[in-house]
Amino acid sequence: MNKNLWEKCKEFHGHECPGLAIGYRACEIAMEKINLTFSEDEELVCITENDACGVDAVQVITGCTMGKGNLIYKDTGKMAFSFFNRTNGDSIRLILNEVESEMTREQKKIHILEAPAEEVFTIKKPNYEVPSRARIFNTVICEKCGEGAKESNIRISNGKKLCLDCYEEYTRGW
Repeated sequence: MNKNLWEKCKEFHGHECPGLAIGYRACEIAMEKINLTFSEDEELVCITENDACGVDAVQVITGCTMGKGNLIYKDTGKMAFSFFNRTNGDSIRLILNEVESEMTREQKKIHILEAPAEEVFTIKKPNYEVPSRARIFNTVICEKCGEGAKESNIRISNGKKLCLDCYEEYTRGW
């Protein structure tokens, strides 16, 4: 374990916890298995299926960020991370295995950081391809509130261009 990198993750996140350890260990395994390095731009992509503590470690270690468009949040509620290396085409998906509930918080953190990779995560290939590179969209002004939103988030309602805040979603309950 790289103690300096763990300290950087703790500093960024604000404290150490089992959640931070999950993201740290996922990155450590991905870096080893598919030869990941810090992403200056979009050479690496991470799709995180949760918005928990571990995502902070992913940002620090991999350089994947929402702002660069190479950290993508896919809300499945799973403690899962998929990494794609655009340089060599490799990819990996890591899904956290259940951790014994009898463990203390400290024991969970240590288990996540030190147990064999296959004990901590189910490791396989993602069942989808690497997402396309981030796009820059034109801004469209909402005809109700006057605020600008990217064109892919504008909806048409009664002939008016509306942002998602002003658009009234229509569903029949499903």
